[in-house]
Amino acid sequence: MPPLRGVIFFAHGSRDPLWSAPIEAAAQALKAQHPQALCTCAYLELTEPDLPAACQILVTQACTQITVVPMFLGTGRHARNDLPKLVAQLAHTYPQVQFHIATPVGEDPRVTALLASIAAEHLA
Repeated sequence: MPPLRGVIFFAHGSRDPLWSAPIEAAAQALKAQHPQALCTCAYLELTEPDLPAACQILVTQACTQITVVPMFLGTGRHARNDLPKLVAQLAHTYPQVQFHIATPVGEDPRVTALLASIAAEHLA
């Protein structure tokens, strides 16, 4: 049987409950495009669920491969230091699961091109 793959959209978090709406929208968009997709959101701090809780959701759904997608514009301290430590802890807790950390979304050329396109609208 092929591995069951899941995605966790991982963001910083905020005290403002409206802040997480774009992160949740990304997860909903993935589910709309791929109805069978197993995905959830997780936050480093100030917002629930945290990464271990989000991982537990996917493991409960029988995921054996989980990709964490950092919803950051660049590879700062959280993506470079904090996230790998958290994922290493998860790999220890769930040795049956393969974990992968994707490149932060802001470093994808498609995202930077879209950001430039949005900004260009203000030049007209």
